[in-house]
Order: sequence, then structure tokens, then C-alpha cells
Amino acid sequence: MSSLINYKQEFLEYLEIERGRAVKTVENYDRYLVRFLEHSKAKNPKDITETKVREFRLWLNRQPTVEGGTLKRRTQNYYLIALRAFLKFLRKRSVTSLSPELIELAKTPQRDLDLITRAELNRLLDAPKKALKDSKTDNEKLRALRDNAMLQLLFSTGLRVSELTSLNSDIDLSKNEMSIRGKGDKIRVVFFSPDAKKAVQKYLDNRKDMDEALFINLGRNANERNELRLTPRSVERAVKHYATMAGITKKVTPHVVRHSFATDLLQNGADIRSVQALLGHANIATTQVYTHVTDKHLEDIHAKFHNAKGK
Repeated sequence: MSSLINYKQEFLEYLEIERGRAVKTVENYDRYLVRFLEHSKAKNPKDITETKVREFRLWLNRQPTVEGGTLKRRTQNYYLIALRAFLKFLRKRSVTSLSPELIELAKTPQRDLDLITRAELNRLLDAPKKALKDSKTDNEKLRALRDNAMLQLLFSTGLRVSELTSLNSDIDLSKNEMSIRGKGDKIRVVFFSPDAKKAVQKYLDNRKDMDEALFINLGRNANERNELRLTPRSVERAVKHYATMAGITKKVTPHVVRHSFATDLLQNGADIRSVQALLGHANIATTQVYTHVTDKHLEDIHAKFHNAKGK
């Protein structure tokens, strides 16, 4: 019988090759499973029992965090999801082990969304334009044009930051849409707003390089690198910079702009299924987290009908 270490390696390869999971996702699954195997001391598939899983869950629930509390239930569930997927893989290979159905995820509170107001969003989108007016060199001008294009494109399409940085400079702006390869290698269509198309075109018109990436590093050492493509971390730093310029005290990330894209659609009457498709969510439940903050009309209904006779 193969050891759990060997089965784990086969499982990780299966995730990457057959399921098309991202390398980062595979690395996370590896980390979660290693933690379970180290704690449970299980060597073979039959060693995985309900008792060992329960002991591991208790251990996870008591793990301290840097902030001073204990591990959030949502984070604990990541370990359980990885273990459950591994057990399903074993069953698919006709390997006897614990039934994956016996692992239930912990109930978690409804996720709080990091949201900014429409006024804050407008200030954020205007910030690169102000930087453009203040630019003194060609490089500063190109950086402001690049960042304006990034922010406009993020809000117009609802792209994930990894999807944004994967775009190439041969983007076809003659159309109002493009296909994007998202999570799980799934293709979806996203749409350009007139502002986004204009911003991207202006940025491209001012580019002098021949790099294939749409968004490139414009730092001092950029030309010394073989790869100019901007990283997700660099985009996050840029968004944070412009949020500070815009006087927004909340934490603002590219994902917050994605939230703004979704809530904007729903508040203006888009149906939840369409928003799910535009965001590239595999599960409708992931999209439904937005609905409790987008029922704009409920406030009007309350104001109109609540205690109407007493008015």
C-alpha cells in the first residue's frame, strides 16, 4: 500500500494537471494537508479516522493568531476543504479511507464586504488624472496614464487583480468586450466602458516599449529585468497609493474595486445570475453576499409605507 505522502503528491499533481488549478492553489492545498498529516501522524489512508479529524479540528480552533485571537472559522474551513477533496480523490482511486461526507465545515458568519461609497470610488478613479496633471517627466506621465487605465479597467470589468495583470498589450479595443481566462481556467466575457477604452488607448499610445504585457513596471530598475509585467502586489500598492491621495481612510484594494463593480450593477437593477457570470463565480452563493447591501429600493419602501397612517 502506498503511503499518504505518495498519495498526497499524486493528488496535488491531479489538481494541477487534470483539474487545472493554479499553482498557488496547489501550494495552499499542500500546506493544509501537510499540517493535518503532521498533527494526525497518519501514515496510511486507513489511519485517517473521525477521531483524528476531530482532534485536528480542536487543535485548529485553539491556534492563536498574530492579532491575538484564534484562527477564524473561515480559515479553519480551508484545511477541511483540502482534506475533504483529498479524501474524494482517494475514493476515486478506490483507496479505502474516511468518507469525505463525514467532514462537515464549520458554520461561519456572513462575510463582511469591504465597501467604499460611490463618492469615494469617484475620488479614487479621479486620483490618477490629478497625478497626470502634476506629472513633470514622461515617465511620471506614463505611470499616471497606466494607473488610470488600470483603475478604469478594474471598475469596468470587475476583473480579479491576477486577471488584470495577465492581460497583454494586443488587447482589441475595437470591440466592447473581451474574453478572460479566470479561476479554474474558466473563460468568461467582460465588457469595456467608454471611459475604460479611452484610458487604455491613451496609455498604449504613449508606450514606447515592445513588451507583450499590457501593464508594465515603470520603476527605475524595470529595464534591467527580463520581465516587465506588473505583479498583483504592485497593482495593490498603486491602488493603496491613490486611495490615500483621494483621502479614503478605509483599506482599499483591487478586490474592493471588484466589490464596487458588483454592487453598482445590483443597485442599478442587474439580476444576480448575470452578476455571477460577469464576476466569474462558480457558485451563486458567492455572489449572494452582495445582495444584503444592494437592496437600495427597500429603504424607499420603508420610508413610504412604514407608519404611513401616523404621517
